Amino acid sequence: MTNPSTRLARTVVTALRGSGVREVVIAPGSRNAPLSFALYDAAQAGVLRLHTRIDERTAGFLALGLAKVGNRPAAVTCTSGTAVAHLLPAVMEAAHAGVPLVVVTADRPARLRGTGANQTTDQAGIFGTFAPTLDVAVADLEELLAFVRTHDFRRPVHLNVQLDDPLLPDDGWEVGEVAEWEGTPTTRGPRDHLLGLGPRTVVVAGDDAGPPARQLAERAGWPLLAEPSSGCRTGDSVIRTYRLLLAGELGRQVERVVVFGHPTLSRPVSRLLARDDVEVVSVRPRGMWPDRPFPVAGEHEAIRVDGPDDPAWFEAWRDADRATSRDLDRLLAAEPDLTPHEVAGAVSRALPPRGLLVVGASNPVRDLDLMVAPYDVGGRRKVIANRGLAGIDGTTSSAIGAALGRPRSSRAFALMGDVTFLHDTTGLFLGPREERPDLTIVVVNDDGGSIFATLEQGAPEHADRFDTLFGTPHGVDVASLCAAARVPHLRVTGLPELEQALASPNGGIEVVEARVRRDDRRALDEKIRALAP
Repeated sequence: MTNPSTRLARTVVTALRGSGVREVVIAPGSRNAPLSFALYDAAQAGVLRLHTRIDERTAGFLALGLAKVGNRPAAVTCTSGTAVAHLLPAVMEAAHAGVPLVVVTADRPARLRGTGANQTTDQAGIFGTFAPTLDVAVADLEELLAFVRTHDFRRPVHLNVQLDDPLLPDDGWEVGEVAEWEGTPTTRGPRDHLLGLGPRTVVVAGDDAGPPARQLAERAGWPLLAEPSSGCRTGDSVIRTYRLLLAGELGRQVERVVVFGHPTLSRPVSRLLARDDVEVVSVRPRGMWPDRPFPVAGEHEAIRVDGPDDPAWFEAWRDADRATSRDLDRLLAAEPDLTPHEVAGAVSRALPPRGLLVVGASNPVRDLDLMVAPYDVGGRRKVIANRGLAGIDGTTSSAIGAALGRPRSSRAFALMGDVTFLHDTTGLFLGPREERPDLTIVVVNDDGGSIFATLEQGAPEHADRFDTLFGTPHGVDVASLCAAARVPHLRVTGLPELEQALASPNGGIEVVEARVRRDDRRALDEKIRALAP
């Protein structure tokens, strides 16, 4: 007869499979042993894929990356106690970005809570509003199955599983087929809102906006201001240098903005959306709190137009963008040293059709935003970023997860700064039996946090304390760090070297370190902003 904890763990695994989970990440521990054994049996039966990581924060972001590219829930499981708390950053990001992440935490039996028992705390509800919790024991098997069958997996969910001794299985498990459950049906599809023509309109596409933003811009003949991770930086409507153009006369002429996705990258866009003389129309975003942080005249499930608007409006943006792009490229080419913008541009050009690019927060995603030319429609390039809360944590792990979730034949890149890279060092620690995807990680190393140099605290009057408080030079030898993790490393200092490295991958995970200056970042950004017509 199967012992109670093993039976509960196998029911949890069956529920995960029924909810569509095919990728599971384990952070090892003793209390989650019943879950680990059940997951191993399921992986051996070929019904899911199992990944193991020694750090719970790394494990959470690995699962997040798998879920982002797989368009289905991914799960992460860990033991009880402080281990659970390390999953919070990934849960928060998933909640704000609308990523389906299933968190399965092992727990001691409820009778031990509040007694000082080892590794026992109040885990049920630990993620607060970020993930609804089901606290389950052996007596709750039917409740567990009912909960999973009806839950909306477009957001994170927390299954807190009380496991009592014995923790080891006492029989074998014949893992059978489980049909994927349909879940809660939707009552209707999105209802289109007809938007009139006439006002001078731009389409802003933030993170995860998707093809509808491009389709609307093309149909109406409106400029498309698309962030790199919007999923629609494609086609002829894209305005590459929109951040610069918004600061000039064209930006002042905007009368209406249609917003898709979650725009977070640029202050020019934020100022545009906050203007009293601009009407903002929103397509409802995914994520935890879909309310916009700016005044919205109307919010709709979908938007359509009946035909093209006055072509002169788009032509003015297109012509200005072409001229400003040429000026920007000339300015960067004249710089004596490799610039972060050139690194971002080289990575964007190296991304082939069906390729994957994961880009980190802070300067790299903004540099990419300024440098990436529109891709061709249908190329199926995927650019993703953790923009739900836009933190730097877990970026390497998210990139590895995303690369593992893509077809092996496609190229995969990650672009991030040095502080972001160091923040997720344990993401590089893969055991000898773990699958290693083909992933080229490009680290823009300026020995610190250069984004702060471009903000108010980077002004000259704060120079005496800037490095201590914000610049935070670290002096880490990235090559030695990579050697410790058995990850191939190459350092480049020029654009031709970088382009050659990107064109010649070695297979597996590798790091290309691009050394750039930090002391001139503020001045360089000021020269770029001065290009605004």
